[in-house]
Amino acid sequence: MFENLSERLERSFKILKGEGKITEINVAETVKDIRKALLDADVSYKVAKEFCNTVKDKAIGSNVLTAVKPQQMMVKIVHDELAAFMGSSSQDVNLKGSPAVVLVAGLNGSGKTTFSAKFANYIKGKKGMKTLLAACDTFRPAAIEQLKVLGESIGVPVYTEDGEKDPVRLAKNAIAKARSEGYSVVIVDTAGRLAVDEELMNEISALHDAVKPTETLFVVDAMTGQDAVETARIFNERLDFDGVVLTKMDGDTRGGAALSIKAVVGKPIKFVSSGEKMEALEVFHPERIADRILGMGDVVTLVEKAQEQFDEKQARELKKKLARDQFTLWDFYNQIQQVKKMGNIKDLASMIPGVGKAIKDVDLDNDSFKSIEAMILSMTPEEREHPEIINGSRRKRIADGSGTSLQEVNRLLKQFEGSRKAMKSVMTGNLMQQMKGFRR
Repeated sequence: MFENLSERLERSFKILKGEGKITEINVAETVKDIRKALLDADVSYKVAKEFCNTVKDKAIGSNVLTAVKPQQMMVKIVHDELAAFMGSSSQDVNLKGSPAVVLVAGLNGSGKTTFSAKFANYIKGKKGMKTLLAACDTFRPAAIEQLKVLGESIGVPVYTEDGEKDPVRLAKNAIAKARSEGYSVVIVDTAGRLAVDEELMNEISALHDAVKPTETLFVVDAMTGQDAVETARIFNERLDFDGVVLTKMDGDTRGGAALSIKAVVGKPIKFVSSGEKMEALEVFHPERIADRILGMGDVVTLVEKAQEQFDEKQARELKKKLARDQFTLWDFYNQIQQVKKMGNIKDLASMIPGVGKAIKDVDLDNDSFKSIEAMILSMTPEEREHPEIINGSRRKRIADGSGTSLQEVNRLLKQFEGSRKAMKSVMTGNLMQQMKGFRR
């Protein structure tokens, strides 16, 4: 979502390239360009102006070390200020209580219901807490059915009452059920409207007063830009919510909401959500987002995502197979499934420093694996275990069965064999080094 802003800021920093020192003139020119970049990214004028004034003051007042170029110093100052404007550090949710009650508010179409299910999945998986979803959006009947389907997909029960139209009564009954049956957390999905109106605000205020949530989260569509910031401000005046959730972060958005909302509303962004997958929810880390904006990648988040899918026993077995040259096409297929669970491939790749810019125009997503998966699944178990037996007629059968071409099958087998040899070489090298160290 920060792609355009990243490119604009990179151009801004080039103004200082080759400069021997920071001066008021070259800083003013750079900061002016940064302000234009922020405004183009839909950051509010007031926030952009305040941000740039802070950057300018710090840049002019800084002593540039001999080893640090002015351009590098400016990148660091902008990075630190971006992180500060977005909240400096991540903020956890308050899940204390018997049960803890999390109220989810926002407008229709912001992604409240999907987030409620994602958040339940997050609590269940990351915190190991028994969770109940309460379907209290009686304004939009489809929301109840949607929550039921999502709840079933993640193994979290959904509390509903046929014919009950009072969201306050529904929420109270859900909390009573949770208390009596030992649930740790109740997530209350509430009604929204197409726009902020008095009826909506009165309803959500009454619900908030009745259930006294331990945590109130305001869900907002990041694609609405400055409208998102204004809507958050209005809701905060009535609810005094604890944090913001930005949804649809994978959409065509310029990122202004993420950069403005903390500065305008004074409440932290706690989560960012993208896509429909239940795992596609991230804790908001301002410093990491600042890294991404400035093209530094986000290796920490990438490692965390990998660890979530990491199966230690499976990894040990895979290591042994690699050392013995027993890595099969079925092992390769399973590794693809593990990678896909981590999220969108292009998003993952962009977390590696320097890669994001390189793949900007590359059409890369999880569908890129479909033809490979189809070819492997079209093979017999014996062919997956022993690719060397796949002769010409077998290759044609695999191509026909997977809807691919003979050239694609040949390419897969060639690339797989090359990868297997390379991995064996690495593993053998590691083992030899360990043996040499042992002899010493």
